Amino acid sequence: MTKNNAHKRPLPLVGVRVLDVSQVMAGPYACMLLADMGADVVKVEPPGVGDQTRGAMGFKLKGNDSMGYLNMNRNKRSITLNL
Repeated sequence: MTKNNAHKRPLPLVGVRVLDVSQVMAGPYACMLLADMGADVVKVEPPGVGDQTRGAMGFKLKGNDSMGYLNMNRNKRSITLNL
């Protein structure tokens, strides 16, 4: 495969949907990898406070979200839900 055609290949998990109800490190990291491979990941957070790591993983670049939180939750959609 040439370099020019490499970007046209579909990601392996396109079409897979994942509901991420995890917090802190291991769960968000695993779901981040799934999202990076094309899965549609929806992160569910409790209303009001959100994920515990929003302010706890490293310094903050913008607003109240830490760099670690932003990294672990890239490529995800998010919703707050009172379970």
